[in-house]
Amino acid sequence: MTKPNVFVTRHLPDAALDMLRQACDLEIWPDELPPPYDTLKAKAATVDGLLTLLSDQIDQELLHSAPQLRVVSQCAVGYDNIDVAAATAAHIPVGHTPGVLTDTTADFAFALLMAAARRIEEAARYVHAGKWRTWGPTLLMGQDVWGATLGIIGMGRIGQAMARRGRGFNMRVLYTDAVPVPNDAGAAYTPLDNLLAQADFVSLHVPLTPETHHLIDRRALKLMKSSAVLINTARGPVVDPQALYAALAAGEIAYAALDVTDPEPIPPDDPLLTLANCLIVPHIASSSVRTRTKMAVMAAENLLAGLAGKPLPYCVNPAVYNTAED
Repeated sequence: MTKPNVFVTRHLPDAALDMLRQACDLEIWPDELPPPYDTLKAKAATVDGLLTLLSDQIDQELLHSAPQLRVVSQCAVGYDNIDVAAATAAHIPVGHTPGVLTDTTADFAFALLMAAARRIEEAARYVHAGKWRTWGPTLLMGQDVWGATLGIIGMGRIGQAMARRGRGFNMRVLYTDAVPVPNDAGAAYTPLDNLLAQADFVSLHVPLTPETHHLIDRRALKLMKSSAVLINTARGPVVDPQALYAALAAGEIAYAALDVTDPEPIPPDDPLLTLANCLIVPHIASSSVRTRTKMAVMAAENLLAGLAGKPLPYCVNPAVYNTAED
């Protein structure tokens, strides 16, 4: 029996690739950078399955040029890079990897909070630059975390996990969302403007939508305390980068810690990289061995199910099964 052809857009943990090799003729894009769009489109036109990442553009044009494509499996929770409506219209199920990275991402968001609060990156650079001469009573003073106010924007799974971590540090936890959300962290619902005005730390956990694009803009940043810290592990475009630079440079807020940027990756000449009070890391909030392996295995399970004509275990567009051709 001929094996289905599959294109994987980046190297994944071996546990997932071993699963796929048993059932598929596999081609793996070898570079660290994603395949160019034209290359991805050409590959898609000849395969039965695609296993993609957030940096891969899966649009209507690509889907229309892929006559034998049976499934798109994304190795990520989010899928804003995929035209899901076009995939559904083409009777192509789309998979993703929900739930797996909740605690890992919340751990990292809180790590960024702590690093920013206590200026850890600045302190490390200070030592490496040979500037540490003696103990000083005002040297690199930061913000206390214990008992501070944590404001969470977006109270989904990761937002709630972040709230629980805040409560472990005796923080007063406020949150805002489209509607109040029951939670086990004692977090109190409040409107966005009130949260921004009261929080010592503001942590973003919203999806990227037209409503959340540049949610944190010049106006929002002006509402925050001058001692406040902004943490973003959601999506880069939730924050207006020009407004953030202006606020940080002027001391209107104290610090920002970003796992995601706009654009991503951030260009090496971006002005945010010139600021001592802006910590930027390369989108690694879910990057633990266990979590990334589980994500890849879930993506492989979705792909294999789609190739076998079975419902995807973690399907973005279950309506595809109602619109499938007889």
